[in-house]
Amino acid sequence: MDPAQPRYDWTLAEVEALFELPFTELVFRAAETHRRWFDPAELQLSQLLSVKTGGCPEDCGYCSQSQHFKTATTASKLMDPDAVIAQAAEAKAGGAQRFCMGAAWRDVKDRDLPKLTAMIGGVKALGLETCATLGMMTVDQARALKAAGLDFYNHNLDTGPDYYDKVVTTRTYQDRLDTLAAVREAGMSTCCGGIVGMGETRADRAGLLHQLATLPSHPESLPINDLMPIPGTPLSGSEPVDGLEFVRMIAVARLVCPKSVVRIAAGREHMSRELQSLCFLAGANSIFVGARLLTTNNPGRNSDDALLADLKMRPMTPKAAVPA
Repeated sequence: MDPAQPRYDWTLAEVEALFELPFTELVFRAAETHRRWFDPAELQLSQLLSVKTGGCPEDCGYCSQSQHFKTATTASKLMDPDAVIAQAAEAKAGGAQRFCMGAAWRDVKDRDLPKLTAMIGGVKALGLETCATLGMMTVDQARALKAAGLDFYNHNLDTGPDYYDKVVTTRTYQDRLDTLAAVREAGMSTCCGGIVGMGETRADRAGLLHQLATLPSHPESLPINDLMPIPGTPLSGSEPVDGLEFVRMIAVARLVCPKSVVRIAAGREHMSRELQSLCFLAGANSIFVGARLLTTNNPGRNSDDALLADLKMRPMTPKAAVPA
């Protein structure tokens, strides 16, 4: 494996073999690859806002926003663009470099495009990197959002293809792949990853990373979520993934998608400082900041600042990748 040359022809057996490496060897290889493409002392700081909460017709078993489950989440309408831009400005003032907007929809409706393009354009004008997750989308819709200033579109695969129907039944795996294809066709960067801790096996985790590593282009942003069990959802009683297994997931993601920005997304609220530090060593170089994700808690900024100071890490500069 040449860390200087990303591969797109990984076999599932090869990805599974990486998971089986001795832990220290796996982390060493991942750290070495990470240093080939990024400054290991830098982290991208992202902030996430739910711009339309709840009432989603999908039945994703982990999600508090599904109308299929009785949770504490209250449905709301799409936010006014000015309110979103104001929150983005606060996020930037607090140190965020990337602002992500999420709407609990199955798919984007053309009637919502004017509001979406206004909020995206306003956030982009602040000098922030922009990302949105709005459900399934056509190529024309993707082009409209890109023209408005959207840098990234998030559409996670969630898990490996063999476990997917244990988590979601209202949307197929191919639906997700088709949306990613539409985003790429529109010339936009993709943000795509998944969730661990939903009852899947290591083989399922390898299956997810194999899918990502064999896409026509690797996701420029690759979030790994550690399930936040939500009361009322089918997966609320899932057994948590062992911390070292989560680090393995980060390390293998770094090895098979070496140029991606790998983010520890949901789940940091229940991670120790030491576990997060191991993830950074294994190749994670982005976190969500702010006290709230979409509907779940996140570590406060004071604790994040203290952790980064103790590790002598700093926010990512605009051109953090090492030249090829």
